[in-house]
Amino acid sequence: MATLPTYRWRLAPDGYATRRQLRARGLRPGGQGVAAQLERPRRRRGPLVAYLYRVDLAKPVRPMTPARWVALAKANAARRICPTCRRDAGYVIPSHLGTCVPCAYPDHSPRSS
Repeated sequence: MATLPTYRWRLAPDGYATRRQLRARGLRPGGQGVAAQLERPRRRRGPLVAYLYRVDLAKPVRPMTPARWVALAKANAARRICPTCRRDAGYVIPSHLGTCVPCAYPDHSPRSS
């Protein structure tokens, strides 16, 4: 079993990039495995690790098709529908509540002054 080359934070050689760096260049890993890793030491916990991919093996990001735009819009709309009252909340429903705020806190009414 081979180990990954490990570099200190901000000292990776040219030709490697993280997923975010690839995305900023309009690229994606494209099925390649992790080529190396960065480690940033921390005082009281284990080091932060960032995985690196080879830029020369990266592929261009797939373009958004009209069907993918429609699917994304439907998925985002579904995140706004309250499962209890079935209304559009006007915001993405928090996952820790599971319902819109009025359904999660029915006894809490706005203060009247």
